Amino acid sequence: MKFKNIFYLLISLYVGGFMLYGGYQKFAKPLPKPTQMIETFEKEGAEKMKKDSHLVIKNYIFGMKQTGFFWQFLGICEVTCAILILSQYLRFVGAVILMPIVVQIFLFHIFLEPNDLPELAQTGLLLVGNSLLIGREFSVWKKLIFLKPF
Repeated sequence: MKFKNIFYLLISLYVGGFMLYGGYQKFAKPLPKPTQMIETFEKEGAEKMKKDSHLVIKNYIFGMKQTGFFWQFLGICEVTCAILILSQYLRFVGAVILMPIVVQIFLFHIFLEPNDLPELAQTGLLLVGNSLLIGREFSVWKKLIFLKPF
């Protein structure tokens, strides 16, 4: 029983620490100017940018930053959920709220960076860890899914 508690504590520290760092990073750098991608495109040349395999990734993240609120909102959600998970008392709530974000991060890396195996493994472990945190409380939340008929 003690090993199981230590195991889930380590998972909580990994998921919470990963998301706390990721959320903080969203505020560490200033947001780009609305014309930054166009200026980069003109400066580096159209041919080089077309060959750049990371152009899709850059445009995707740049688009989230240019909404004016989504990048910061994502950072706030990540930090809040990380604090909930690290608190241990609200770990389940934080893990449930965080699950859509973690799935999106994992799918981002599967479809846009499939060749970057270290990041794919890292985000895969994040998804598995978050799933384990939710699955640990299955006896509590299964009543919400499996209702008895009238």
